[in-house]
Amino acid sequence: MTRSWNKTGWRDLPRVQMPDYPDAAALAQAESQLGRYPPLVFAGEARALKARLADAAAGRAFLLQGGDCAESFAEFNADIIRDTFKVLLQMAIVLTFGAKVPVVKVGRMAGQFAKPRSAPTEVVDGVELPSYRGDIINGFDFTAQARVPDPARMLQAYTQAAASLNLLRAFSKGGFADIHRVHSWTLGFAGGENAERYRALSDRISDALDFMNAAGVNGDSAAAISEVDFYTSHEALLLEYEEALCRIDSTTGRPVAGSGHMLWIGDRTRQPDGAHVEFCRGVQNPIGLKCGPSLQPDDLKRLLSLLNPENEPGRLTLIARFGAGQVGAHLPRLIQAVREEGAQVLWVCDPMHGNTIKSPSGYKTRPFERVLGEVRDFFAVHDSEGTIPGGVHFEMTGKDVTECTGGLRALGDADLSDRYHTACDPRLNASQSLELAFLVAEELSNRRRPVARAAP
Repeated sequence: MTRSWNKTGWRDLPRVQMPDYPDAAALAQAESQLGRYPPLVFAGEARALKARLADAAAGRAFLLQGGDCAESFAEFNADIIRDTFKVLLQMAIVLTFGAKVPVVKVGRMAGQFAKPRSAPTEVVDGVELPSYRGDIINGFDFTAQARVPDPARMLQAYTQAAASLNLLRAFSKGGFADIHRVHSWTLGFAGGENAERYRALSDRISDALDFMNAAGVNGDSAAAISEVDFYTSHEALLLEYEEALCRIDSTTGRPVAGSGHMLWIGDRTRQPDGAHVEFCRGVQNPIGLKCGPSLQPDDLKRLLSLLNPENEPGRLTLIARFGAGQVGAHLPRLIQAVREEGAQVLWVCDPMHGNTIKSPSGYKTRPFERVLGEVRDFFAVHDSEGTIPGGVHFEMTGKDVTECTGGLRALGDADLSDRYHTACDPRLNASQSLELAFLVAEELSNRRRPVARAAP
């Protein structure tokens, strides 16, 4: 580390996008109780993910990161977890065929409870109240009581995360993810062209598996196609929660964030001298850094030094989020800054957060064409720069929601009100997610994966 670190050090630094709890005693009690709970994930799992992300940075794998914008207490149930996991498996199969490399599967799940907001308050019908900041902090209902930050919500978030992880581990290792079941992963509502393309791909996989079995290519390789490694991630926004679940890894003696396998720092909280960077620099988990249009090369260089001083492969993922038509203006200068530092990073595209608009009917939405446009721009810039586009990061759900316009089903503004269920930002539905996976797979298969340039 560049300087000494302890898990409480962030408390002495400027903090943004975090609540001020009115009841200090209740906060202390919740933190103390969380501190006695077992960690949700373990250091060995975080190290394994770091190794996989290092492969993606080198072009030997590809990262698929996706899930909810903000997990909800009210909508928590096994079916939602299963359906989102199932869509991620579908997307991973499609991307594997396109990229011809393993796909690292990371869910925005079991911890994505807090959200940064563009304003501290919101006004409805002339009434101004604190903004909703995610179920781990306050309530969604527009009442003064619901919007008061409540530290007991951290305990409920922990319980839901633990239950989610238990189910995800069962799905990933208990036979549900067996590639022989590739046909059964088709969701009932994923009809039309996407379903036909997926069924055709499933048939090809099944034929290949039949050949492998006939040729005797099984045995020791059976586990590799009957199980998957699945990891969880979330934005490390509520640092009281993160600190309480921080532990010391008995193997290495180094701190590890026990709240999730991978944490990321948001575009609004990446101040080099701020609390969020301070906390994240000290834990050994893989760390993501959202990179928006306002990130300057000199600040990025400082962040590279703070967050990955040992230049460890797989430690730092740079998640580009600029907006369609803006990638060419911003990404090359950040790539150059990384090149000048000789930094080991994984480049990932988040085409969601720079493409949020307000529809004529008043709903926040994301046009599918703009999402796809940013992905294509991301690949084009990396082709031009000779660097490796190593992954994608989507806000999506397995539910048949109507929150993003466009796609093969041509959802329009009039359709948004049908099933607009998000508590915060609009998500791709299952059909749109699978369609995007096919289109990303085409980008991967149509391009020769470049070899990264050596640092000057």
